[in-house]
Amino acid sequence: MDREPTPPSGTPGNGGRPEDRPARLAVGIVGAGRVGTALGVALNRAGHRVVAAAAVSDRSLRQAEARLPGAVLGTPQEVVRAADLVLLTVPDDALADLAAGLVATGVPVEGKLVAHTSGRYGVGVLEPITRAGGLPLALHPVMTFTGRPDDVNRLTGIAFGVTAPDPLRPVAEALVLEMGGEPAWIAEDRRPLYHAALATGSNHLVTLVVEAMDLLTRAGVAEPGRMLGPLLGAALDNALRLGIDGLTGPVARGDAGTVADHVAELAQVSPESRAAYVALARLTADRALAAGVLRPEDAERLLEALAD
Repeated sequence: MDREPTPPSGTPGNGGRPEDRPARLAVGIVGAGRVGTALGVALNRAGHRVVAAAAVSDRSLRQAEARLPGAVLGTPQEVVRAADLVLLTVPDDALADLAAGLVATGVPVEGKLVAHTSGRYGVGVLEPITRAGGLPLALHPVMTFTGRPDDVNRLTGIAFGVTAPDPLRPVAEALVLEMGGEPAWIAEDRRPLYHAALATGSNHLVTLVVEAMDLLTRAGVAEPGRMLGPLLGAALDNALRLGIDGLTGPVARGDAGTVADHVAELAQVSPESRAAYVALARLTADRALAAGVLRPEDAERLLEALAD
């Protein structure tokens, strides 16, 4: 950054209850899809005003019209001009080009808060905007959004991965709290690791559950979701409360024969599932061994069963 940003007067960082603050923010949303409209509704509820929004797809336009009735729909440049706080809620891969493109058009960003919601990036991706006098924030809500009206309720009590220059930390914190979330500060150079961890725990979990349901269907189970629900709920609770000490199953017991049978059966039914099972079982065995849950001799037999 060329200079330390100064929070504008009237921003949430000035303290007090929302209804007691005379100056509220005019909010603009570029990329008014699932995430953008949910955050927009939350900011409206906090006393700010979503005054403008830009969307590309017909679905996003309909969402913006339905959920942000006070917002004027326009171009990204028009949104930036109208707003004190600009939310860039676009896909990760589009964010850098958007930031550079906005500045290249000459739209004024000086003194405006510009926040993106990408988990992957910190504030460095907004460098063109920062050089032009914008005030950069990274506010990533740790939640999935479906585009349904109840998305905004999911913001209550969730974490936001926040990165901001030191002078803007109070502003970032206040915005997150006003939306119902809790700020978790992530260093700029740790954003990729932070995001990879979240993708592993959430996105890959969906894949694993769907894969398990598919295999149960092939095994003749009529309602795999109903069978898995209680088991998965207990496993998730154990993992969150106990860590690796909550591990159960054949790897934790050192049942190499059972694991070998699983690998052989999956090789016949789904080679892709076999590869995933082997990779995860190896990682599970390594963690269980390191934690003392699994004995070294049992780990050795397991790894032999998992050999390619």
